[in-house]
Amino acid sequence: MNAPAVTIAVTGGAGSGKSLVCNRFRDLGAAVIDCDELAREAVAPGSSAYQQIVAYFGKSVVSADGALNRRQLRRKIVSDDSARSALNGIVHPEIIRLMQERMAHAETAGNEMIVVEVPLLFELGLEDRFDAVIVVSVSTEAQLQRLAARDHISLDQARALTDTQMPDAQKRRKALFLIENNGSIEDLMQTVDAVYKKFCQKKTKKTESA
Repeated sequence: MNAPAVTIAVTGGAGSGKSLVCNRFRDLGAAVIDCDELAREAVAPGSSAYQQIVAYFGKSVVSADGALNRRQLRRKIVSDDSARSALNGIVHPEIIRLMQERMAHAETAGNEMIVVEVPLLFELGLEDRFDAVIVVSVSTEAQLQRLAARDHISLDQARALTDTQMPDAQKRRKALFLIENNGSIEDLMQTVDAVYKKFCQKKTKKTESA
């Protein structure tokens, strides 16, 4: 009898390098699910969530092609707690439903390791749904620079975004594995490789005891 798949959540602040970590896990053979991609699917034009968002925020958050303008939405919720709560209340339940669906499908397909990138893992109380949690951490200065470059925003706007998230120190305390991303890409990849090997060893032990 095969042991269940090892399920791993990867989380961390915006701009920490979560996607790089997950992409490396994919290269190493793990099934990877990206909750940001699920978020885009959840609010696809015509979906229930899409209609609720447009009804709440107005046509200003709709791009010329009919899709939601995620950057415009982000600007609206950064400094407006009620707007952020409204958006989260619409989108998060659907993301969680899609995540569970994809994880079940990945295990049924025979994947032995399932890695899910979950930016708001702790905020949504989802950590207990996984065998392990990896927190990707980065210095505040590097995080702000990356966010400003990625989203074409000012450092002040980047800081406002990070201020809406759980403090990095809190996330670090909840991690089974902590990956520091303050060095080169090569350093990060080597760290992920080492963590992957540890999970493979755990998987082998689970299989032998199954």
